[in-house]
Amino acid sequence: MARARAGDRDAYALLVARYAALAHRSAYLLGAGDEAEDVVQEAFVKAYRGLGSFRAGAPFRPWLLRIVANETSNLHRGVRRRRSLELRLAEPDVDPVEPEREAVAADARARVLAAVNALSYRDRQVLTCRYFLDLSEAETAEVLAWPRGSVKSRLSRAIVKLRRSLPARLVEEVAHD
Repeated sequence: MARARAGDRDAYALLVARYAALAHRSAYLLGAGDEAEDVVQEAFVKAYRGLGSFRAGAPFRPWLLRIVANETSNLHRGVRRRRSLELRLAEPDVDPVEPEREAVAADARARVLAAVNALSYRDRQVLTCRYFLDLSEAETAEVLAWPRGSVKSRLSRAIVKLRRSLPARLVEEVAHD
């Protein structure tokens, strides 16, 4: 990062190569959908232009993901109707011995994703950062530019809303996984 801040374009290219997949996944999961590639490209351009304002010694990942989150929000700004969040989840390996179990698990994932998609944009943002991107509360706060206490309270409320929208049997299954 220090080399990139000093103007070394090759060093920045290494950062882009290292974080491009995560940035793309983050943009997609935060609601950019098919426009995730454009959001990521713009985020990397803005990050490059903003290298001078990057705080020395700070981690690059949350800083970049905050830019990605802001660009995704910019994409949504002005759009009146809510777009559904399409999530790509890696399909687990299917055990040929237990196809019924896999079918039930796929159904459960689809129901949970549909329930997440039905939540408000902010609820989807906080759930996506914490659970789909596996960010810490501090990283989520940095990415979403929210106070850490807001992350905790919004996450708690989003989980309650999500639980209420799911059948009790499914809530128990998800809680045990």
